[in-house]
Amino acid sequence: MSFWNRFPSNRLLVDLSLWSADLTDLATDVRRTAPFADLFHIDVADGHFVDQLLFFPDVVAALRRLTSTPMHVHLMVDNPARIAPAFAEAGADLITVHAETEHVSQAINVIRSHGKAAGLALRLDTDPATIVDHLAQVDAVVAICTPLGSKGTDASSEMPARIQALRHLISQHPRRAAIRIVADGGIRRHTVPRFAEAGVHAVVAGSLVFEAPDPADTVDWLRAAGLWAAGS
Repeated sequence: MSFWNRFPSNRLLVDLSLWSADLTDLATDVRRTAPFADLFHIDVADGHFVDQLLFFPDVVAALRRLTSTPMHVHLMVDNPARIAPAFAEAGADLITVHAETEHVSQAINVIRSHGKAAGLALRLDTDPATIVDHLAQVDAVVAICTPLGSKGTDASSEMPARIQALRHLISQHPRRAAIRIVADGGIRRHTVPRFAEAGVHAVVAGSLVFEAPDPADTVDWLRAAGLWAAGS
């Protein structure tokens, strides 16, 4: 069964980034947003692949006890095969690795051997055709829309065309129905309709939701924007 079968197929999914939550009180932010988040997005960085140092397995395990909402762990690390098992055991449901790292297929195989869904992420400067060699193994393609590891940065103007290219490549594959495109970075009110119209299935939303006066209302708007684009 596809990882995505648990979600509605007719609307944009919201992958809520905990990097933008209140880091002094993650538990409260998880509890208050779990009723309307489709997934929780957890960025992991090792200080090498990107400059930041971000979340670790114990955080995922602690949050896993608070919610049944699926968790999407995004590994921005040099050696994802080495640390992916710890995140799988901590409770991640979908684990994404970067196409730019070494031994990508090995990392994806490790993730799948732990019974988890696997994703492949591409930086802005990575050729979309890179995904072709891995489509037989992945459940998600994460299109990074801003410089990797940045926050509060506008999405590249090239993203709609890149998303369309990814959608076209996936449409040629026998597993096309099982693979979803996720846009990550620069998710704003003016970018979401363009991304949805280009063909994304989910967006990694952070400050747009957490800093909203009414986060649930903002998530409703995101889903409506996706439905509008799909019907346009």
